[in-house]
Amino acid sequence: MEVRINKKFSIIRKHAKGRKGSPQQRWWTPYLFVTPSFLIVFFIILLPLLFEFTMSTFDIRLQNMMNLKEVGINIFDFPKIFGDQFIGFGNYKEIITSKVFGSVFLRTVIWTVVNVFFHVVLGVWLAVLLNRKLPGKSIFRVLLILPWAIPEYVAAVTWKGMLNYQFGAINALLGKFGIPAINWLGDPTNTLIGATLTNIWLGVPFMMMIALGGLQGIPSDLYEAADIDGATGLEKFRHITAPLLKPVMVPAIILGVVWTFNKLSILYILKDGQPSDAVNILVLKMYRDGFDLYRYGYAAALSVVIFVILAVFSIVYLRANKTSMEEKL
Repeated sequence: MEVRINKKFSIIRKHAKGRKGSPQQRWWTPYLFVTPSFLIVFFIILLPLLFEFTMSTFDIRLQNMMNLKEVGINIFDFPKIFGDQFIGFGNYKEIITSKVFGSVFLRTVIWTVVNVFFHVVLGVWLAVLLNRKLPGKSIFRVLLILPWAIPEYVAAVTWKGMLNYQFGAINALLGKFGIPAINWLGDPTNTLIGATLTNIWLGVPFMMMIALGGLQGIPSDLYEAADIDGATGLEKFRHITAPLLKPVMVPAIILGVVWTFNKLSILYILKDGQPSDAVNILVLKMYRDGFDLYRYGYAAALSVVIFVILAVFSIVYLRANKTSMEEKL
């Protein structure tokens, strides 16, 4: 029996060795495995980007938008069908030279920075609390995750009711402390503040769960050694928790910036007919230009600008983080 098994395995090894040395398998096998992933990326990401960029070089409006049916997904048909509407980088020039773009871009940056800052700070703080031994910790964890599980549209409509000037729960709560009612939905600045509160409430659970997962991967021996050395809680967080949590939080922060930068639903629901340019962020302006003003070429150019801004931010942020980590090592 043992002789048969040895002979069988020797035959398998010889067969595997012969296949490994096959020159045909060496050059086409990797491409075979990569092809399905490449096709998915091409049709879901690259082709829409190429279509959007090509569309942004034409002046496509309501009058000629029906011609897009003839284009389909073949971007090479654009010059043939929309040849008279070709304007090159005219839409991009109009975006950059527009006074509205500067104010909307600044508002978008402030909106993104404030939201992500509170997402990270509150998320990490709650994660540190939940990482300790607390009575009823599982119940608190479920309650803190609930905002993330609620659909954005439902959450936005709920907060819109809570921010109502006459009957909202927020003004009723402020009245208990002698603070006069605030017209949250009637003033652009107050609307942005209300939308920020809503988005912070929605985004904190995601950062909390990411940070909690990272905290649970930190060895407890490090904290025990710090306790023996007499380190304070702040020193332990600064020298142990923050450095070891950083590799986990960097991708989460990038995702948070991209999601918040492109957050459409919250502001769209809360602005409720206010002058759009006074409340708009870039993605909301793109939506308004495309679906309210029917300037599809201009909206496509604005979407490309948003993509470039986020791509540049992600690359710069990742390189800066990599450089800082290499310097520490």
